[in-house]
Amino acid sequence: MKVPIKWLKDYIDISLSPKELAHRLTMAGTETGLKYIGESWEGVVIGQIASIDPHPNADRLRLATVDTGTGRQTVVCGAPNLQIGDKIVFADVGANLTDGHTGEKSILKPAKIRGVESCGMVCSEMELGISKNHEGIIVLPPEAPLGKPLAEFLSDIVLDIEVTPNRPDLLSVIGVAWEVAALTDNKVNIPPSTYEETGDSIEKHISIEIVDSDLCPRYCASLITGIKIGESPEWLKQRLIACGLRPISNIVDVTNYVMFEYGQPLHSFDYDKIKTRKIVVRRAGNGEIMQTLDDVERKLSDKTLVITDGEKAVAIAGVMGGANSEITENTTSILLESANFNAASIHYTSHGLKLISEASMRFERGIRPDLTIPAVKRATQLILQLAGGKAAKGIMDIYPQKKELKAIRLHSSEIERILGIEFGMEQVEETLTSLGFKVAVFPQDKEFLVTPAYWRSDINIEIDLVEEVARIIGYENIPTTLLSGAIAHQEPNQLMTLKSKIKQNFVGFGFQEIITYSLTSREMLEKAFASGSLDREPVKLSNAMSSDQEYLRTNLRSGLLSVLESNLRHEEGPIRLFELSRIYLPRDNDLPEEQEILCGLMHNPEEEKAWPVHTPPFDFFTVKGVVEIIMASLGVKSDFRESNDDGLRPGRQAEIIVTGKKMGVIGELHPKVAIAFDISDIVYLFEINVTGLLPSTLQRNGYHAIARFPSVVRDIALVLDINVTHQQIVDIISKFTLVNEITLFDVYSGKQVSPGKKSLAYRLNFQSAEHTLTDIEVDKVFEQILIRLKDKLGATLRA
Repeated sequence: MKVPIKWLKDYIDISLSPKELAHRLTMAGTETGLKYIGESWEGVVIGQIASIDPHPNADRLRLATVDTGTGRQTVVCGAPNLQIGDKIVFADVGANLTDGHTGEKSILKPAKIRGVESCGMVCSEMELGISKNHEGIIVLPPEAPLGKPLAEFLSDIVLDIEVTPNRPDLLSVIGVAWEVAALTDNKVNIPPSTYEETGDSIEKHISIEIVDSDLCPRYCASLITGIKIGESPEWLKQRLIACGLRPISNIVDVTNYVMFEYGQPLHSFDYDKIKTRKIVVRRAGNGEIMQTLDDVERKLSDKTLVITDGEKAVAIAGVMGGANSEITENTTSILLESANFNAASIHYTSHGLKLISEASMRFERGIRPDLTIPAVKRATQLILQLAGGKAAKGIMDIYPQKKELKAIRLHSSEIERILGIEFGMEQVEETLTSLGFKVAVFPQDKEFLVTPAYWRSDINIEIDLVEEVARIIGYENIPTTLLSGAIAHQEPNQLMTLKSKIKQNFVGFGFQEIITYSLTSREMLEKAFASGSLDREPVKLSNAMSSDQEYLRTNLRSGLLSVLESNLRHEEGPIRLFELSRIYLPRDNDLPEEQEILCGLMHNPEEEKAWPVHTPPFDFFTVKGVVEIIMASLGVKSDFRESNDDGLRPGRQAEIIVTGKKMGVIGELHPKVAIAFDISDIVYLFEINVTGLLPSTLQRNGYHAIARFPSVVRDIALVLDINVTHQQIVDIISKFTLVNEITLFDVYSGKQVSPGKKSLAYRLNFQSAEHTLTDIEVDKVFEQILIRLKDKLGATLRA
């Protein structure tokens, strides 16, 4: 919410500096920044059009002579709304303006336009950076002082407020005024909304029926006839622009202005287009079609609330009006709607139709029905002032199930219990009263009976009042005290601890952690696999923000590969990336299963030549070594076996096995996947299910004393079928208790072994915990190993 301080000062006296005011609001729980309008308006003054002459060489251009108060300048101007006598904004040569064509800042210089020299410029809103409108020049009010710097007349400072979902009152300037009043010990002055009712009784002209009162608790309307559609005055336009809205016409601008002023959205119908002279508020029919103001035909559901004329829908309640009741330049009578709608219904409708607006944002936060009457009165008053016409007598107010504001009992003992400090009864009363609450005090019981202000829909129970006392008195003014009792035992989050340890290890290995979005596209997920298809259907969002973010990710690979692709365009040398985040696996008739997955990439296509160390390119065994070291650091024993992962290259991949279960994969990226991500080099990938790994990391490792007796080392070179794996050999040898270490140190296939065979050479370490081994003992075990390998795998000793 953007709140211009000049507008805020209409309701409250402010002596604080803008910076201090923003700080006070932030400390009270409402994060507030500052935006400065007019900082760069040096050399820009208020001028007046003294004369207008035709351009000698261009029909669409004119020569405007501008009185700047200190002299006269002639400039070339093509604006259609140029008129003699108007007060305008004049920028002299050297002013820093926004170019109306490129949108970029530039210094204004003298120029010859179609042969006529132009020294200066009559400015539009775009040149000043106020808005993107450059169709016409800014016309200032007649009272604007000639020659005065524009910054002193139009500049403003805007409070940029981050409004939390529970505080719809802060989506209004008056709501912010009440907040500031409480924080600065000031009074709020609300302008009167009185106006003369010179027309007939409104009941003679319109009837209103609420069919579905659960979705529309209250519907109010006023009727103004004989109006004239036109431009809004400059003061109104500037306030809307400062709030981030584009001025349209006096009627539309008033409804927007009052929405920002009171926080109550309004809508105006062309009364003459409501032929039945009746308003019916009901649910839409399933599949009902209506054309909205943006000229789009929309198919509605029976969960959508519509405003109808008894025959057809004329608006989607709280979201957007219909084209069949739109205000045009020919409109002379309007029916002004001020209604309250069910928050959940508006949220469903606005997000379902992708029509999120300032109005729907307020309704879906749950504003109170009591705002409708003050807002419609204020808007009617402003329309009569700015568009003329006559107001019908009375206001239609349909409120089927009126709910009175409930008083809340507040105990002083509860304030002390929650905040740890005792405040005086008088201080609490003053604090709550300053917020616009009605407070009845019962000194003997040390209690208060508090009726919240009608604009504060977030105050419902006692603890809400305690929070208000703390906010306004100031959290920083509550003294810091030590806990009086024992600190409860804190059970560590085991998964969080494991994740932290894994991340630290990978950073120590030279990896960089990345964080990618959980939302992605189906196309991006499919690119991570060679077949281009997914083994399970990802969860699709019913109301995605964009087509690039409409699915919950089922893997981390696509995000990592996308980041690698981007980095390869700008970076040379080894790239090591990892991410440890959640993936979302669909389940039937249930929320998705969330698994913590570790995924990493290693890329180093060329030998890194940096004296005195030369780093060779990464290969399969490099990434396997990284995984083995990580597993060892977690106290987990891992094995590897062949795999057929669709995203990895066949024959250059393996499954990671822990306690007999598949816990992940490692391998070289499949060439088709690399091409899909525009990666030309070899990339190695690993993926580990951290959620599944957790139980294995919680097992306590037993103590093993360092062996007192020496070991015996024997080398063995075996010839086997080419399809026999290293793991098969290790599984057999490791079953012999005297063998405590097995190391593969050579792999060979070529002329010196038969076709279809390969040679694997191992170093075996024999050791006993009880005595020094003799050669006879070692030879005996060695022979048994050879026999077992021959029987099981057909292995023979290499000659």
